[in-house]
Amino acid sequence: MRLLHTSDWHLGRSFHRVSLLTAQRAFLDHLVETVREREVDAVLVAGDIYDRAVPPLAAVELFDDALHRLAGLGVPTVMISGNHDSARRLGVGSGLMRRAGIHLRTDPAACGTPVLLADAHGPVALYGLPYLEPAMVRDELGAPRAGHADVLGAAMDRVRADLAARPRGMRSVVLAHAFVTGGAPSDSERDITVGGVASVPAAVFDGVDYAALGHLHGCQTLTERVRYSGSPLAYSFSEADHRKSTWIVDLDAAGTVRAERVDCPVPRPLARIRGPLERLLDDPALARYEDSWVEATLTDTSRPHEPMARLGKRFPHVLSLVFDPDEGPARSTASYAQRLRGRSDQEIAEDFVAHVRAGRAADEDERAELRSAIDEVRLDDTVHEVAR
Repeated sequence: MRLLHTSDWHLGRSFHRVSLLTAQRAFLDHLVETVREREVDAVLVAGDIYDRAVPPLAAVELFDDALHRLAGLGVPTVMISGNHDSARRLGVGSGLMRRAGIHLRTDPAACGTPVLLADAHGPVALYGLPYLEPAMVRDELGAPRAGHADVLGAAMDRVRADLAARPRGMRSVVLAHAFVTGGAPSDSERDITVGGVASVPAAVFDGVDYAALGHLHGCQTLTERVRYSGSPLAYSFSEADHRKSTWIVDLDAAGTVRAERVDCPVPRPLARIRGPLERLLDDPALARYEDSWVEATLTDTSRPHEPMARLGKRFPHVLSLVFDPDEGPARSTASYAQRLRGRSDQEIAEDFVAHVRAGRAADEDERAELRSAIDEVRLDDTVHEVAR
């Protein structure tokens, strides 16, 4: 059986305020075409279909169109809800959709009830484990504690119990949305540490032929049978080095897995550049990033004038600006009171100027202005004191 494993579509999400709907539509076009060209038997979507619980209408329309096109191909699709999705909303109409071959698994209580598909070698059981919030599902699943490993372990116990009651040697696949130990996170995943330690061991999936994971946005192989597809698009600059793809997974008669990556279309490459502003504007080696979405980190010791506008002239798609000045003189570890002791108001003011400008001290004209301002304050204090 040939499976296409994808996840973390995050329909409706933007990238630094740039809409990604066009890029997400291009990915779904690519997905449908891949299913057709590669003669895929079933599509697996391991959660975070939407970016938020109440998605914008345009995202819902994209999802609806994708489902109609997959159903039109006659290819079954199994989907689970992720931590970004509203399981209740996503699951509406699941009974009707099932008749069209779209299997939405959003109810934790149904973890042990598989979607049964068949190929020339017999049936395959596909179990959908939606994102399991420990505090909400602990009692329902009979988990000993409200932790991620506990509730996912309890759900997998139901999977293994169901498999044990089926014909010996039946092939099996699990879809799950979780942070599995050994996976590499990125900046764009929502933290799921509420409810105990976030990560769960890969061994929790022992007993099934393949675990199709969602949640982490980098495509990665934890074991030959436990993999993340990653998100089809980059959703943070921490993913600049990611190769965005889906998995084509072939499951043979014995349940042996063979997996191949299929690259996703890239709407625009990502680039992270770093250095003083003038070098970023003049360095010919950076010409290859002029058509990229750019995150620029400026290391100037003082903030340049209008850096975003100046960068935008060379890099028209610059989206993010970070200031990280090169370290100036080593700072004292003494307390604030200790650092002030014995110093004049003038010295304290000049130190403050150097501090806010990352080590660049006041020049002679600025010192004169500070001296004049301090003298005026002292004069005012003297006048008020005499008046009292």
